[in-house]
Amino acid sequence: MCGPSLLPLWLGADAKIRPQKSGHWSATISPGLHREAVIDLFEPPRRLRLIYLSPPELPVFDGVVVEDYLLEADGHGTIVRLLSSGMPDLGEWTMYYTRVRGLAERSMARLKVLCEMRARTAQLPGAAS
Repeated sequence: MCGPSLLPLWLGADAKIRPQKSGHWSATISPGLHREAVIDLFEPPRRLRLIYLSPPELPVFDGVVVEDYLLEADGHGTIVRLLSSGMPDLGEWTMYYTRVRGLAERSMARLKVLCEMRARTAQLPGAAS
């Protein structure tokens, strides 16, 4: 019910995903903050792991930034967990990290609202299955 068709509503009009292992994910999650990633794991409906490309304006470091989306049915809906790791402890990355963290919190709240709205709409009489 909450699939790739919600991606532009969730992350913005330019959001794109090629949902497969080694696929591509990209979005401008805020003005001036574009993120691109390679899909490392794609195991619907349980898991999506993204390995981010370093932003060109920040110094390269020895490591990778990873986001792991874990989904688990709980009988009433779906629990979504977002695990993030690998953000370097470099001064030049501090502002970027702060923006990404705040936007991740807001984007997860927006995803929740979108999925709940879609579920309510699907339950309306005469709604297409």
